[in-house]
Amino acid sequence: MVEKSVEIQLESGLEARPVAVLVQVASQFKSSVYLEAEGRKVNAKSIMGMMTLGLNTGETVKVLCDGDDEETAAENIENFLSGKMQSA
Repeated sequence: MVEKSVEIQLESGLEARPVAVLVQVASQFKSSVYLEAEGRKVNAKSIMGMMTLGLNTGETVKVLCDGDDEETAAENIENFLSGKMQSA
């Protein structure tokens, strides 16, 4: 299992469009991918679950990945949340 703390650096935080892109990024991987914030753990492949977190720019979230491609999954999620990956 890979765990990383990541500060959200997306201009609009995790609103509808960035959440949709995040779910697409997470869904590319076989590993289970979760985000944990404020004591709540949500499946990053679930758009409804991700919307319930309501995370804003500057907040820190823990990325949890477990599976065959966990390292790559964690790196891609981190890159997206930190603004290093362009959203489509």
